[in-house]
Amino acid sequence: MKLTFLRSFPDRVASDTIAAFLYEDAALLRKETATLAKIFGTRFPAIDAGDFKGKEGEVSVTYLQQGKATRRLLLVGLGEKKRLTLERFRRAAAVAAKRGRNLRAQSLALLLPSTHLKLNETIFALAEGAMLSLYRFDKYVTKKEHDDTKLQEIFVVSDQREHQKTGEEAVRRAQIVCEATYLARDLANTPGLDLYPETLAQEARLLAERCGFSAQILDEREIKELGMGGIIGVCQGSVRPPRFIILEYGKKSNRTVVLVGKGVTFDTGGISIKPSAGMSEMKMDMSGAAAVIGTFEAVARLKLPVHLIGLIPAVENMPSGSALRPGDILRHYNGKTSEVDNTDAEGRLILADALAYASRYNPAVVIDLATLTGACVVALGHVATGMMGNDERLMEHLKRAGEKTYERVWPLPLYDEYEKLIKSDVADVKNVGGRWAGAITAGWFLRKFIGDYKWVHLDIAGTAILEETGDYTQKGGSGVGVRLLTEFLRTWK
Repeated sequence: MKLTFLRSFPDRVASDTIAAFLYEDAALLRKETATLAKIFGTRFPAIDAGDFKGKEGEVSVTYLQQGKATRRLLLVGLGEKKRLTLERFRRAAAVAAKRGRNLRAQSLALLLPSTHLKLNETIFALAEGAMLSLYRFDKYVTKKEHDDTKLQEIFVVSDQREHQKTGEEAVRRAQIVCEATYLARDLANTPGLDLYPETLAQEARLLAERCGFSAQILDEREIKELGMGGIIGVCQGSVRPPRFIILEYGKKSNRTVVLVGKGVTFDTGGISIKPSAGMSEMKMDMSGAAAVIGTFEAVARLKLPVHLIGLIPAVENMPSGSALRPGDILRHYNGKTSEVDNTDAEGRLILADALAYASRYNPAVVIDLATLTGACVVALGHVATGMMGNDERLMEHLKRAGEKTYERVWPLPLYDEYEKLIKSDVADVKNVGGRWAGAITAGWFLRKFIGDYKWVHLDIAGTAILEETGDYTQKGGSGVGVRLLTEFLRTWK
């Protein structure tokens, strides 16, 4: 898939299909359709009949006369102009791209609409929404039904000379961010048979070679020597050995940001085994790791001025005769101990080692991402990511990045009263806090292992694993976190 900015008059665009975006406001709709009718020499029966009114998500196809540069013109509704947001543009572009694909178009042109929003952000949102909506995970399908319906190129079109430089840069950035999100989705959707700690590490190393950053992979012996008891404990029931992946990009003279991603490549729950229904989704329990890897691709290709460290503890959580047991006590990298009350609360055990290890880099900021708790899904559903941390300014910046990208985050409190729920009688802390406030007690557990740095924990359990397809997301792995973190790193001061 190629994204291109094109400066051209609309009727001269040689594309299989052209999409024009129209507002619901009656006066604007009349004015803009009259302009389109004049440009393309056509009428719009759907508008004349009242079947298309410019409402959000509406789409209508008009077939043009022979001799035109294009044969099809899509009318796509944006809703009321006063309620316009970047997300409306993303969704409208997704509607256009999906309809274009269904029409077997190999190229699609998106006409830049009039807007009061920033030009670069509008162009970026259109390109992003269109490309993200066309993602398919079909690498295991032997007979692909849709090989002949793949869009090869998407143009964002404007006839304004002054839009050229801004448009080209916005589309270039969108291409990179979308491809990085595709990577994160691919990793999350790959079954555990093929994606396990060793192969996840290989994928990270190959990406590092392609994009120009470094990757260091620690094996089981090295992890043991570091005293990372959480990682060793969780993986001991699996025949697949663990890996600790360390990624590094950028100059050390820049402020250091550490990203930590949960890399449980498959989670059965261990001895505290999960119900069989829905367990197949647990191939996506490494979505935090996928987000970190995808973010590294985006940041490296965009050449952002940041010193970025990625820490990924990669394990498989399996039940066996050698598996971790409830009641076991683990010693972590920083010397603290944790009582294992439930082996299905394994993500926090491996993140504890990684968060403690992050102190070695004297970071300005540490952000961890993890499909950590079902409790967060109960609280926020599949709409928002749960956010906890120790710095209000950092959390507010992430919240703004989330609003911009629509990978929204919502703060949950780490009040002192919650700490007593994870108090252990036999260790420094226990890994579950009972029935109540499960997402928060998981956050409190992680807080026990952070160093003297600004820290945010993102519980992506509800936003990383989707139960149904959206406008530009698909059922399964969403790749959440890549767009959020890239925007955060691009704008963070």
